Amino acid sequence: MTKWAVELAEHDIGYKPPTAIKAQALADFLAEGANLTLTELSPLRDDVQPKEPWVLFVDGASSKEGSGAGLLLISPTGEELIYALRFDFPTSNNEAEYEALLTGLRIAHQMSITAIKVWSDSQLVVLQVCGEYEAKEEVMKKYLAKVQGATALFDTFEIERVPRSQNKRADALSNLASSSFAHLNKEVLVEVVKQKNIDQVQVLTIDSSAI
Repeated sequence: MTKWAVELAEHDIGYKPPTAIKAQALADFLAEGANLTLTELSPLRDDVQPKEPWVLFVDGASSKEGSGAGLLLISPTGEELIYALRFDFPTSNNEAEYEALLTGLRIAHQMSITAIKVWSDSQLVVLQVCGEYEAKEEVMKKYLAKVQGATALFDTFEIERVPRSQNKRADALSNLASSSFAHLNKEVLVEVVKQKNIDQVQVLTIDSSAI
């Protein structure tokens, strides 16, 4: 290297960095990117990684003594929240099932849950929500519309039908709430619902500062 340095020193040689050629730089970038995987090209940030859904078991019941619902909400890490609902109005079994679903979705949304999977043993409700059954009765149409509006608040929503044998805890809660909840365990959250979800009027908050 010293020998070459001495020989080159005899000549008037100047050095300067080459200027970038935009077209060639773009071509080189594309050529390099062609060998990368999709993950390497656009890696997912931690804040946009798919979230594990919460699981919501719902069940409604109606009897001569009254009507109610049971909710079991389970987090991705296994924590459980148990709710018993007592309806202070008459309902059919199908209406009670819809009331249970709507209340469960409302609670989940208030908890800022964005991904949820619902399990219900009501074939009618599940297949209507999935679009496989048509809601023909006016009351069922109103309930279905309410559910569709509620599910739109979640990034991810799924609903599936499970056998009653796999929904025993929510079923037991709904049966207890539809008769009497005086002897329920204190860890069970009990809510008395005064009005049907389809009869509730949505109130929009107006920001006066924007007027």
